[in-house]
Amino acid sequence: MKIAFIGGGNMAEAMLSALLRDGISPPDGIQVSDLKPERREYLAQKYGVKTGESNREAIAGAELVILAVKPQNLAEVMGELKGKLEPPQLVVSIIAGASIGKLEDGLAHSRIVRVMPNTPAQVGQGMSVWTATASVSAEQKALAGSLLKAMGKEIMVGDDDFIDKATAISGSGPAYLFLFVESLVAAAESLGFSGETALELVLQTVLGSSRYLADSGRPPAELRRMVTSPGGTTAAALAMFEEGRFAEVVQDAVGAAYQRARELG
Repeated sequence: MKIAFIGGGNMAEAMLSALLRDGISPPDGIQVSDLKPERREYLAQKYGVKTGESNREAIAGAELVILAVKPQNLAEVMGELKGKLEPPQLVVSIIAGASIGKLEDGLAHSRIVRVMPNTPAQVGQGMSVWTATASVSAEQKALAGSLLKAMGKEIMVGDDDFIDKATAISGSGPAYLFLFVESLVAAAESLGFSGETALELVLQTVLGSSRYLADSGRPPAELRRMVTSPGGTTAAALAMFEEGRFAEVVQDAVGAAYQRARELG
């Protein structure tokens, strides 16, 4: 199978690494186009894939074309590729804010999968939400699902709008967690812990709690109640979160992200 990557950024590299690791394609079946010579050289040396500057040359004969350019470069790329894709070719877009309709019109192509991955895909722990146009065959859907599973977990949805909703949850979600970790580390430092110790305390707490939640099979609200003794330390902390409208702030933040995703689309 020949696969073309249009754009060789970090998320493209995560997908590239995953499909090579799972044997979806050999290195000599992959062509990556990127404007930066240093990026092309890096990917060629590390993964043994073919690289080049021309997007049109990259897609020639490819069964799968992965669009991984920055959103601000999409219009130029679509202008270059419009009318150049063969009807059977499958286009997989991981470009934030680019709706199915925008991609279909801009490329004059109907076989499109739109994906919202997230940054943990770079360590094989990603969450990808995706949808496909009616023209995408069952075999192509299976191929797309296999690629996304290689990066972590995947969920297929039937409505393009759910990609924007997923953008506000799983797409932007890592940044929400990073902010919370950053704040908790700062709080630990304010209590006198060194920066290194504070980070270790918080990271292991987050990792352990996430694994416990995933493995327990219990809802998070139940686990929260289990570790909250009336009048205890956890109860005192949670009372401050409630006073600061923590749950409402999270909902407002997600709502703002969803609205922005719709505007970008």
